Amino acid sequence: MIHGTHNALPDERNKDILIYINGELLPRVDAKISVFDSGYLVGDGIWEALRLNQGVLVFFEEHMDRLWAGAADVGMKLSFSKAELKAMIEKTLEANDMKDKVHVRIMITRGIKKTPSQDPRLTISGPNIVIIAEHKVASEESKEKGVTLFTSTIRRGSPDYLNPRLNCHSKLHEVTALVQAIEAGADEALMLDIHGFVSTCNATNFFIIKKGEVWTSTGQYCMNGITRGNIIRVCKENDIPVFEKDFTLFDTYSADEAFVTGTFGGLTPVTKIDGRVIAEGNFGPMSRKLSSLYKALVSQEVKRSLN
Repeated sequence: MIHGTHNALPDERNKDILIYINGELLPRVDAKISVFDSGYLVGDGIWEALRLNQGVLVFFEEHMDRLWAGAADVGMKLSFSKAELKAMIEKTLEANDMKDKVHVRIMITRGIKKTPSQDPRLTISGPNIVIIAEHKVASEESKEKGVTLFTSTIRRGSPDYLNPRLNCHSKLHEVTALVQAIEAGADEALMLDIHGFVSTCNATNFFIIKKGEVWTSTGQYCMNGITRGNIIRVCKENDIPVFEKDFTLFDTYSADEAFVTGTFGGLTPVTKIDGRVIAEGNFGPMSRKLSSLYKALVSQEVKRSLN
C-alpha cells in the first residue's frame, strides 16, 4: 500500500458507487466527461472535499465559503446556490446509501469549450459539476506510523500569478513537488515560500511544536485549510499558545514534534524531514492532544447540526 496522509482502508463498496455528473448518477465505470471540458484542457476548475460523519457534512459552511471564494477569484459564475449544491451532494449520498465515514469530492469546471483554448469566451456550456462520494476511513496504522517529508525545490508561489490559497485543478506544481519527495524516498513534500520560509506540504498544512508552542506558517503562501483553521481554533480555545509566523528549516529540524493536517486524515504526525528524525520520531504527546481536541470539535459540530 502507498503510504501517506490519504491512506484509506480498502472498501469493496466503492467499486459500485454512483457518481454525479451534471444531474445524472452514473456507475463508476461509466462516469465520463468530454475531452473538451475546461478542466481537462487547461486545468480551469475548482474543487472542494469534505467528510460525511453520522449523516452530517462536517464544516459544510466553511467548505462552501472557500469554494465560492475560489469561483470569484477565477471569475467563474456559478449558476446554483450553496443550498442547491448541498441538495446535489445529498442526492449522491442517498443514491449510494451513504450515512457515515464518507469522503466527498466536488469538482466544478468552467464548462465545455467550442475548441481547445484557454479563452473562457469559447466556453459553450454552463459549469460542469462532478461529485464523487466514496466510503473512506483513514488508516489508523498510517496515522500511528506517521509520515516522512522531503523539502522540494518547488516553491509555493506568489498570489499575483497563482494564488496558493486557491483550490484549483491546476495542481502540477504540487505534483512535481511530490514526485521529488517520492524519488527522495519520502512520503510527501514540504514546500517553502518565495522567501525561503516553511509554507506547507503538497496536499496538507504543516505545523511544528516548540517548547509547548504550536507554530504554523503565516498562511500567505499556503492552502487555507479548514482543518488547519480548526487546529488553530482548538489551540486558542484551550489556552495552547499558537502562532502563525515565518520560520525556517533551521527551526523545523529541531522541533519537539511536527504534524500535518487535512480534511481526510485530520492530524497526522511527521516523523522525519529530509532524513532527519524529528525528536523521538513518533506521535508526540502534544500532537495526540491536538488530535483528540480536533476529534471532539468534529463531534461537537455533528451534534450541533443534528439538533
